[in-house]
Amino acid sequence: MIENIYTVIPARGGSKSIPRKNIKLLNGHPLIKYSIDYSKQSSLVSRTIVSTDDKEIAGIAKELGAEVPFMRPSILSGDLVTDYPVMSHALEELERIFSEKIDIIILLRPTSPLRPQNLIEQGIELLQKDPRASSVRAVTLAKEHPYRQWNKQKEGYIEGYSNEISDKLEPYNIPRQQLPETFFQTGDIEIIRRETLIQGSVSGGRVLPLIIDSEGVYDIDSQHDFELAERNFESPEK
Repeated sequence: MIENIYTVIPARGGSKSIPRKNIKLLNGHPLIKYSIDYSKQSSLVSRTIVSTDDKEIAGIAKELGAEVPFMRPSILSGDLVTDYPVMSHALEELERIFSEKIDIIILLRPTSPLRPQNLIEQGIELLQKDPRASSVRAVTLAKEHPYRQWNKQKEGYIEGYSNEISDKLEPYNIPRQQLPETFFQTGDIEIIRRETLIQGSVSGGRVLPLIIDSEGVYDIDSQHDFELAERNFESPEK
């Protein structure tokens, strides 16, 4: 039975592509606000937590209604730090601070401010229906199929990447209509069972897809992405 659900929003202070990206104003609000609001609007979420190493971000997050019960250590805030140690640290700290077992951690990245509605509810429902699933991850249909990708070799030649992932002869020559369906991960949401984190992963071996229309995906990794999101807010449809 899934009962205790926390959202963790990772928001470190350093950002090379867009300085202070997580609190840069988007449509008049700090970028992180959209993820905080998204979490807080769901009745399934017990607490909305921001994991940060930055005092300014922590202050803004609190003003926006999130909790910052701990500061992330600098060793977990570098450019090359992966998701697992950050989320594992959050789980350990939160269970220690609040003295309770957390069933699910929802990972919401500030860089996805325009999520489709009800992803939390849809993802939790998927996990409830499949007790064997280790996590849920938002994905979209891949626009560029991996069978069409090539690696550059030391000698200067290129080799089909698909040779490494397919037992078919020259899979890069398969007609488009016969290509197997593949997905590309988005940054919108990941929903992780406690056991998955305890076992050393943010995904585990049984990942359920939460499929999103590619037209609704906005992952902000560059200034161009930021400007695109701003134009989307300004469009009449929004």
